[in-house]
Amino acid sequence: MQNSIETNPPASLTQPPQSVIRVERYPATSRMLHWAIAALVLATWPLGFVIHLVKGESQPIFYALHEGLGFLVIWLMLVRVGNKLLTRSPIADGPTLEKIAAHTVHGLLYVFLIIQPVSGFLATNAHGFPLQWFGLVEIWSPIGKSPDIAWTLSGIHTWSGWILLGLFALHIGAVLMHHVIKRDVTLYRIL
Repeated sequence: MQNSIETNPPASLTQPPQSVIRVERYPATSRMLHWAIAALVLATWPLGFVIHLVKGESQPIFYALHEGLGFLVIWLMLVRVGNKLLTRSPIADGPTLEKIAAHTVHGLLYVFLIIQPVSGFLATNAHGFPLQWFGLVEIWSPIGKSPDIAWTLSGIHTWSGWILLGLFALHIGAVLMHHVIKRDVTLYRIL
């Protein structure tokens, strides 16, 4: 007869330690698009700001980079909107007012991340400079040279850039509040 001794492993081997926190994350496509667009905007915005400070032969290089990256933002934002409609986001935690503020800022970020590069693309065309995407492909201009609306489009592009900067500051402020002050899992959902 075999002696069978039933052994139970210690709880430390079967249960995760208290320090392990399970986080419901955004889908991988949402996370990749979020960080790709963030990187592009963090490169494009400063380029647009310094274009007017750069003089001489290097100015066209700054324009080409700024316009090329901005045009890429347009398409990635359209993909991101589609992704947002097709995927499920984690359920937001927190007080109602905080959730409303988060949804409002995120919604405005989406809107201005489309308005800003589209107005820049149209302004460039209206001023009579069709986009040569990274010097490889000429992009069709839906409006052509239109001096009567060029400065209006440039104004929309400039103001929407400043609005985006303000929204970005609010977004980063909220991230810091959640991660540093509240010490919750909000940041980990998008990582």
